[in-house]
Amino acid sequence: MSDAAAFPAPELRRRAERRSRDETGLLDEILLVLATPVRLARTHLARQRIRAIAPAANAHAGAMAALNDAELVARARELGNALRKAGEFPPAPTAALFAALRELLARQSGRRLYDVQLIGAYTMLSGAVAQMATGEGKTLTASLAAATAALAGWPVHVITVNDYLTERDAGISEPFYTRLGLSTGFVTGAMETEARQRAYACDVCFCTAKDLAFDYLRDRIALGATDSDLHLKVEALTRRGAPRHHELRLRGLHFAIVDEADSVLIDEARTPLVISAQVPAGIDGAQAAQALALARGLEPGRHFRIDAQENRVILTPEGMEAVAERARDLGPIWRGRVRREELARQALTALHLFHQGDHYIIRDGKVLIVAGDSGRVMPDRSWSGGLQQLIEVKEGCEASPERRNIARMTYQRLFRRYLRLGGMTGTTGGVRGELWRVYQLRVMVVPTHRKVIRRHRRPRIFASDEARWQGAIARCVELHRRGVPVLVGTRSVAGSEDAAARLRAAGLAPEVLNATSEEREAAIIAEAGQPGRVTVVTNMAGRGTDIALGPGVREAGGLHVLLVDRQEARRQEDQFAGRAGRQGDPGSFEQWLSLEDPILDHAALPLRLLLRRAPFLCGQRLRAFALAHAQRQLERSHTAMRRALLESERRQGKTLAFTGRQE
Repeated sequence: MSDAAAFPAPELRRRAERRSRDETGLLDEILLVLATPVRLARTHLARQRIRAIAPAANAHAGAMAALNDAELVARARELGNALRKAGEFPPAPTAALFAALRELLARQSGRRLYDVQLIGAYTMLSGAVAQMATGEGKTLTASLAAATAALAGWPVHVITVNDYLTERDAGISEPFYTRLGLSTGFVTGAMETEARQRAYACDVCFCTAKDLAFDYLRDRIALGATDSDLHLKVEALTRRGAPRHHELRLRGLHFAIVDEADSVLIDEARTPLVISAQVPAGIDGAQAAQALALARGLEPGRHFRIDAQENRVILTPEGMEAVAERARDLGPIWRGRVRREELARQALTALHLFHQGDHYIIRDGKVLIVAGDSGRVMPDRSWSGGLQQLIEVKEGCEASPERRNIARMTYQRLFRRYLRLGGMTGTTGGVRGELWRVYQLRVMVVPTHRKVIRRHRRPRIFASDEARWQGAIARCVELHRRGVPVLVGTRSVAGSEDAAARLRAAGLAPEVLNATSEEREAAIIAEAGQPGRVTVVTNMAGRGTDIALGPGVREAGGLHVLLVDRQEARRQEDQFAGRAGRQGDPGSFEQWLSLEDPILDHAALPLRLLLRRAPFLCGQRLRAFALAHAQRQLERSHTAMRRALLESERRQGKTLAFTGRQE
């Protein structure tokens, strides 16, 4: 009899998920704040319990080492069965199981888990976020947590930030899971429905948050109002033909481990994910061309103004009159005032707020959105309200059919429905309160295995972009000659291409990793740590990227990260810095910035005017303060956007409750 047959999994509910968290409102948030002292006390006790897991596991190390491989697997499954009966993860059996899994992994791969990785894994099993420094082995930490949960009978989703990491992490972990008798699957954007169903049916499934959310939303559409487990069971007995649950992709939301939790649960949570259908009478290419021609004739300041804080266009009263006058003979779509002014605003937005290389790229004649937080292309997303068509016509592409929203899902609503939720990341600064308020997730800081010796140099801030580039290029040339590999971090595709062109003009041969070179990502990263290599990257390389150092690089000082743009959040800069100095390796990080950085649009007006009109009066400290202030303002703006989205979801949920619909 196989190990899997010896310990059969119990029958699972098909649509297991949590509902109560969706109904939290203002009163619940007030109660959460009032309960802060109790929460802090519980967090302290939880931290002590979690840190005790490593010594407890070490106490079982000798006994596990004495077992042969078959006995070790049998012991691990026996301990998993004990956890299954407990329904939770009590310290004693969990520590014993950790010891068995660590021994098995060491024999199989030659990599023995550190104590800090045991602490990180138990943090996630306890329903919290493990803050682990970059390079501390979060992939293996997640493997330990996922294997423990799966052996305990929990179907596990390991959520990653992109398809590259999904396939990579699944490939790394699969042999370990297979040896334990656990099935492993992964979901990527190109997969068909049947392949997705097979992957989600596995004990451990790797996927991105985007794929998960869309698949869940499609299941919700298929289910309609009758989505309970009881409904499905009755339907399976009474319905002719195949039961409807066979059409579903997911089997519920049981346990999720979210990698880069701050990116997925915070940064990506500003925008809802929408399933749309074509609008029969939507805006077409000719109408988009009319709108753009009209918008190009409007004068900034007189007819419209741009609100940098809100990233939107506002028509002035004179602008509204001008739009009405110029649209008089343009056709039926322009007759209604609301529709006319909205179309004009969208056209101005397409012209002045969305730019190729920053917000989108053009590939094969199509406009593809680039995610600001990850720097990656999102081929299955489009802007709504005619904005997609306006940008397509602006760039000379064929206008796609306009679409209307038929269903939507936010990450806040989705992840709060998991029966159990844990995560890990290297950066949570500034968002710990939001993680608790929205998801009831504590953050536990896990100590590093080795001391971090990465050097952080003081930022250099120049009065102009040109002065900044002259200094940054000279710095790259100097490091290249010394044999130090350099990672040049930029904010956008256009910025990375500009940086690469300047480096080539200086006699260097940089590699470029951005949204246009995703297919070469693995090869570029594999060479980024070689002596003297210069690699220009966007946020694509800011998370989950492990750069191995080539021969002689440690002696030369390790990888050097040079950031030439201020990022939208401090956490993103910390992620860039974390590419260097991993696991006790040497490395260094510095920022060479400019007072012409667009992020200063978010600084207070007097400070912005002083910096840009009289930069010679401003020393390095004032310049650094101004950029940091602008960054904090932008972070606050994004927090407000997420709060507004969450409140909108609550209102929508109450409205739809009267119709019997859930989404």
